[in-house]
Amino acid sequence: MSILGHGIDLVECARIARVWENHGERFLNRVLTASEQARGRQYRNPLPYIAGRWAAKEAILKTVGTGWRGRIAWTDMEILPDALGRPIVTLTGETRRRADQLGIKRILLSITHTEHYAAASVVATA
Repeated sequence: MSILGHGIDLVECARIARVWENHGERFLNRVLTASEQARGRQYRNPLPYIAGRWAAKEAILKTVGTGWRGRIAWTDMEILPDALGRPIVTLTGETRRRADQLGIKRILLSITHTEHYAAASVVATA
């Protein structure tokens, strides 16, 4: 297994809260897939979950070296837990195309959060 890239991101939960307050459902629909939104609604306080997904998606884009340009969409990346709770990344669209160009076969993701911060680390492998 070869490591092809690494990305990390840290976000303040208060920043995500402000955007969510200002844009509501439009923000959620732009950033999270329908399945991610459904999962987030299971939490009493979904803010750390949403901030964690934001950080994870930023870290993924750092890994594939694109940033938010071209036809990249937030919903090109879906992060849902497996049976044990481990975050599993599914790529589609332009983000999948870019990962394929780089030879990325697997994305390993770790997400952590507190009341105030969310962070994610991504390793892409062949």
